[in-house]
Amino acid sequence: MTGPAPAGGQRRGRAIAMTGEEVEAFLAAERTCRVATVGGDGGPHVAPLWFVWDGASLWLNSIVRSQRWTDLARDPRVAVVVDAGEDFFELRGVEITGRAEPVGGVPRGDEEQPELPPVERAFARKYTGSDTFAPDGRHAWLRITPEKLVSWDHRKLATLPPRG
Repeated sequence: MTGPAPAGGQRRGRAIAMTGEEVEAFLAAERTCRVATVGGDGGPHVAPLWFVWDGASLWLNSIVRSQRWTDLARDPRVAVVVDAGEDFFELRGVEITGRAEPVGGVPRGDEEQPELPPVERAFARKYTGSDTFAPDGRHAWLRITPEKLVSWDHRKLATLPPRG
C-alpha cells in the first residue's frame, strides 16, 4: 500500500497486520511455504517447501540439485509466502523478503555446524514428530533473515469500522 493513511484512522493494512506473537504462532503452526526465486531468464520461479522459523530467520531444507538452488546461487534474493484460509474473511499470512544464505555443507553431511542442531531438531519435530534429523546427502540448509516481513489477518476486518 502506498499513499497517506485515511483521515482519522490507520490504514487497513496496518490494522489487519498480525502482532509479533501472532506471527510466531502462525509460522509455528503452518507447514508449507511458497518460495519465489529469480530464474535465469529474470522471471520468477515459485515452488512449495517445508520450513522452520526460529524467531529471527526462516530456514529451508532444499534439494541442492534443484532450480531453486541454482537460482539462489546466482541471485540470493528471495520472497517467501506462508498463508492459510479459504474464505476471504479467513485469509491470513506472512510474506518474508530477504536473501538466502547456505549454512553448513552443500549438501548437508555429518560435519559439525553449531547453528544447525536446534534448527534440525525443530524441523524433525514439525515434520516427523521426533527429535532426530538425518541428513540425506541431497539437501542443504538455507537461512533467510528477513529484510522485510509483512503479515495480514483478514479475520480482523470484522473488528474495523466500515469505510466511509
